[in-house]
Order: sequence, then C-alpha cells, then structure tokens
Amino acid sequence: MGNCCDRAANFFGPQKNTNVRVSLPAVCFVWQIAMIILFGVFIRYDKESDAHWPETKREENITSDVENDFYFRYPSFQDVHVMIFVGFGFLMTFLKRYSFSSVGFNFLIASFGLQWALLMQGWFHSLDPETGKIYIGVESLINADFCCAGSLIAYGAILGKVSPVQLLVVTLFGVTLFAVEEYIILDLLHCRDAGGSMVIHCFGGYYGLAISWVLYRPNLHQSKRLQGSNYNSDLFAMIGTLFLWMFWPSFNSAITDHGDGQHRAAINTYIALASSVLTAVAISSMSQKRGKLDMVHIQNASLAGAVAMGTAAEFMITPYGSLIVGFCMGIISTFGYLFVTPFLERVFKIQDTCGVHNLHAVPGMLGGFIGAIVAAAASEEVYSKEGLINTFDLEGEFADRSLGTQGGFQAAGTCVSIAFGLIGGALVGFILKFPIWGDPADDHCFDDEAYWELPEDEETIPPVLEYNNHMIHKQQDISESNFSVDQS
Repeated sequence: MGNCCDRAANFFGPQKNTNVRVSLPAVCFVWQIAMIILFGVFIRYDKESDAHWPETKREENITSDVENDFYFRYPSFQDVHVMIFVGFGFLMTFLKRYSFSSVGFNFLIASFGLQWALLMQGWFHSLDPETGKIYIGVESLINADFCCAGSLIAYGAILGKVSPVQLLVVTLFGVTLFAVEEYIILDLLHCRDAGGSMVIHCFGGYYGLAISWVLYRPNLHQSKRLQGSNYNSDLFAMIGTLFLWMFWPSFNSAITDHGDGQHRAAINTYIALASSVLTAVAISSMSQKRGKLDMVHIQNASLAGAVAMGTAAEFMITPYGSLIVGFCMGIISTFGYLFVTPFLERVFKIQDTCGVHNLHAVPGMLGGFIGAIVAAAASEEVYSKEGLINTFDLEGEFADRSLGTQGGFQAAGTCVSIAFGLIGGALVGFILKFPIWGDPADDHCFDDEAYWELPEDEETIPPVLEYNNHMIHKQQDISESNFSVDQS
C-alpha cells in the first residue's frame, strides 16, 4: 500500500518543468488547425451579414440598411469586447511580478475561447437542421465573448499557479461546459439571464474555485514574496476596474430585446454600480484601524453590484431596487475579501488568487436568486400584459407559465450553474494534475520569468514593500500603517 501511495505521489508531484517549447506550440497549432477545419465545415454568415442582404431586404420589406442588426448590436459588442480583452486582463495585473502573464494569457485564452464558443453555442442554439450549418452574425460574437468570460473568471482563481497549456485546457472544457449549462438554463428551463449572473459569473466563479481546490498547493508560501502587489501593479489593475465599471451597462444589456428592456438593463446596472462603490469604500475604511482604504476592495467589490444585477437588469426592479442591490453587494463582496477568502484557504484549502468567490461566484449566485424573486413578484399592473410577455418571453410552449413558476425555474437555473461549475471544475482540476502541462513549482509561482522573456532590469527582484495580497487576511496591529517589509 505504501508503495502505491509513493508511486501516486511521484506521478502527480514530480519536479516541475516549465519548459513549454513543445507542448504550447503543439496545442496552439493543432487546435487552431482544428478550428479552421470545423469553421470550414459548419460556420457560415447569417442573412444579415451575407452578400445576399439586398435580396433579404426586398423579401422582408426592409427599407434601409440601418435596420440591419449590426447597427443595433455593434456598439454593445465593442464595449463587451473591450471588457473581455482589456478589463479582465488588466484587472489581474495586481501581482507585482505577473503582469505579462495576466494580460498575455488572458489574450491567448480569450482568442481561442471565442472561436470554440462560436462552434459550441452554434451547435446548441443555431444549427440549421436542414443544412447542418451554423449561421453567425454580430449577436453571435457578443455571445461568444460572454462564453469566454466564464473561463476568464476561472482564470482569476488559479492566476499565477498554472501554465498557458493548462489555461487552454481550462478554456476548452470551460467553454464546453458553459454551452451545455447555458442551453439547459436558457432553453430547457427558459430562464431569463441577460447579463449572465447565473450562466457567466456564478458558473465561472465556482468552476475556477473547484479547479483551485483540486490543484491546492500546500507549499505555496514559498512564493509568498511574489503574491502581493506594488504601487504600479495596483494602478494598472485599477485601469482594468475602470474599464469594466464604465462598460458593464453594455455587458448587461447587450443581448436584451431592443427597446425598453435594453434601456432598462443599462439604467439598472449603471445605478447598482454607483451604489456598490460607496459601500465598498465604507467597509474598506471601517476595516482598518486608521480608516485607510485597501486597493483590493476598491478594484473588485466596486463591481459586485453589476454582477448581481445581471439577471434582473431587464426586469422592473425599480431604480431604488437597483441601488439596494448595489449597496448590499458592495458590503458582501468587501467582507468576502476581508474574512471569507482567508477562511476558504485555511479550512477548505481553496487558494483563490483574485478572490473570484467574492466578485463573481457569490454575487452571481445572489443575482440569480434576486432575479427569481423579482420574476415571481412581477405583475400585469407593473409590466402590462404585453410587457410581461416581452420581458419573460412567455410565448409558444411557455405562454401558460405563471410568474411564480417562472421564479421557481429562475432559482433552479442558478442551482444548475453552481452544479456545473463545481462538478465540472473538479473534473477539469483532476485532469490538470497530470504532470504533463509545464506548470510552475511552488517557489516559482506568480512569476512571469517562468514563461516570458523579461527585460534585463527585471530579471531579479529585490525585497519590496508588500502591502496588498488578495489571498491573505491582513490584520493590522498597532502600527501606523499597513506597510511591512517582506524579506526574500
């Protein structure tokens, strides 16, 4: 028995080798060639992006090119695209020695993920049974970006501890799981989730946390000197926060119905975001003896209101209701960074680098349940009969569904997203434990040098002032400030 345990330990935990000269190019080339083949077989332009558009205009009595969906959706697509590639990427640059990887690997996995998402979502949502083709337009691009967001959220939980090859595997399975759970929640259960509280944030958060739990590193303290931030890295991360904060109303309203629903989603998100900033600042200041602010809280908890507003954004939650959601989420998220993140690491062995539990998983879960409550409480007096049908898409086989039943299905959809995230993440984490992916050793985590050529003046890192760490609960004693010298 002892020999078996020793062999297992040697298999899953040999000396780490970060040389990905063969594996990374092989995966990139093979998977990109596979995308080219699959796109050639399945993907085609839809009627609004095809060269036959003039004929479509005649047949459908469309008088102007302005009625093409491109002109309605492209501004929102631009905003969402900036969030995916700039917002998410720069938000993760807080680590003092991991900015290249934060932005560069975010770029890599989003670029692969959006291609795989167009295929996966196409097979589940828009495959033409007669031709066997997937027809894509500008809304398909928005949905593909949404699909990538789940994997990028998961990346935040394992930031600094995995190789680029592992991240591509996380994205491959993450996009696949996302497409399946999205189909179950939106099509089979017929839930409404325009901003993705359930299908994006809740799923992505718990997916990343489950992977991090399986990949737990008991000796991660060997990289402690690199886990914190410095002044410049926090400033870059704040740029990511501001991009996300400004464009989140577009994120939550991008695929809602034209007209009042889209308008309302943008307003509700805008208000919730503003509210969460004030409560995040308040709790951050209250948590320190001298009332100083922690940049971790401002970078992250200030966005929690938008995450929780995703499901209910297009509902008649009222402006003051949106303020209440943002108010509560700013408090809950900040308390999560102060107390829950260190508790998860100490008790459940979950090393959540970016604190996705507090920004995505819990606000996404609560957002799903908030949407369920608001849906169940909807009435014809508030929405009008036609408004109820449009908002909750109560047509066809769902025309006789009561609003109480709709609320129940909304809550069930949230549970489905949690289950897919936890179970799928655990399975993917086990795959990532195989010693073939080139992940860094415990004393070489959170360091760009493992996978990037660095400028000469960055080859060594002297002792630095470490004042910001997403994974450690900083208890301030009687000292005059939060700063402490970390000796390497």
